[in-house]
Amino acid sequence: MVELVSFIAKSLVTNPDAVNVKEYAQEDGDATVIELRVAEEDMGKVIGKQGRIAKAIRMLVKSASAKSGVFYQVVIEANEN
Repeated sequence: MVELVSFIAKSLVTNPDAVNVKEYAQEDGDATVIELRVAEEDMGKVIGKQGRIAKAIRMLVKSASAKSGVFYQVVIEANEN
């Protein structure tokens, strides 16, 4: 999943070197979190108008993970400078 989110994000942003994707398990164990960090100026490109691109990324992750039985949660944040 990390590779999928990374590929999508890098193809959307102006600064692909600033894209950072991490995967970790949530404390309660219900989900695996995929944390996507991009440059602050690229946040709008990853989120999209009314969050459409972010929703599409989350939908792709959900669809790709259906066979594995693991629930993924995608979190999008800006890199701190």
